[in-house]
Amino acid sequence: MEANRDQVIIRTSILGILTNVMLAAFKAVIGIISNSIAVTLDAVNNLSDALSSIITIAGTKLAGKLPDKKHPLGYGRIEYLSAMIVSGIVLYAGITSAVESVKKILHPEKPDYSVISLVIIAVAVMVKIVLGRYVKAQGERVNSGSLEASGSDAMFDAVLSGSVLLSAIVFKMSGLSLEAYVGVVIAGFIIKAGIEMMIETLNEILGVRADKEITDRIKELLTEDPEVRGAYDLFMYNYGPDKDLASVHLELPDTMTAREIDKLTRRLERKVYKETGVILVSVGVYSHNTGSDEAADIKKDVHERVMAHDWAVQLHGFYVDTEAKEMTFDVVMSFDIRPKEGLRIIYEELKGAYPEYDIHIAPDVDISD
Repeated sequence: MEANRDQVIIRTSILGILTNVMLAAFKAVIGIISNSIAVTLDAVNNLSDALSSIITIAGTKLAGKLPDKKHPLGYGRIEYLSAMIVSGIVLYAGITSAVESVKKILHPEKPDYSVISLVIIAVAVMVKIVLGRYVKAQGERVNSGSLEASGSDAMFDAVLSGSVLLSAIVFKMSGLSLEAYVGVVIAGFIIKAGIEMMIETLNEILGVRADKEITDRIKELLTEDPEVRGAYDLFMYNYGPDKDLASVHLELPDTMTAREIDKLTRRLERKVYKETGVILVSVGVYSHNTGSDEAADIKKDVHERVMAHDWAVQLHGFYVDTEAKEMTFDVVMSFDIRPKEGLRIIYEELKGAYPEYDIHIAPDVDISD
């Protein structure tokens, strides 16, 4: 599956390179002959798209290297680095285009379009639309963010090329030259796209909140088992596209043996991977009190006290030893309060209600919905 995905990305990227180089060549010639800064900048944009596709191929090849001793989880994150380089190229192209367009505004030169030039630009618009739809569809099929972004960018380029065509028609009909101003608009959109790509890639590198649909699905699969009282602390991380790993805590009855827990977790690991493709690399256990009415009453009271605070998102992993007078649980707190402050408030409140108990509270971060 991984090899097929890489082949689709490389094959589609090569098609994009060939198409963009051809369009860039035609537009460059038209831009020089007609003295049109807008068409010339549109050619530069196509050339940057071709370069982006080359880097995408290189990134895909490197990311597909097999794991080794130094990088036991593979090289998948290289795709994020290649995406960062692509965004830098796009940003540079936009800034350069803006500078050249401003020069043309300060020192204007009249363009001279021919009918053939207009026809070629119109054909280029259609080619970009077809290319964009195809590349985006392939990206969605193999779950490649790079291809999806390239497809969207191609559709966007078609709009920009259409604006160049429109300004050329306006000039032919009225003699009003909007060339340099259209060039500034194109440059602005290119800069915007570059910044957005860079921010998105940075977010992937830094780590973002896991997709709610997939986390909900994983928790649903885990809690379908009758022995699992709850699934908490689901933490997801990845080492490149389609290389998702996760860890989770399961709340299980305190009567289960180590062998029973081992069989359960192995079964659930296989189930989650089969249904979602996510590898559960770590499964922790919370013990659930059974057979004690006193423990159940204390748990209910503690839950009500903690969840009365607006910033308390969830309480889980609760266990109380009524003989040893020990109480432990985790609290998920929102980002509206500092963890130390939240712990202090909860601890003081519970210590006042249960002075004879040794209370241990672990703060959790609200990392998934």
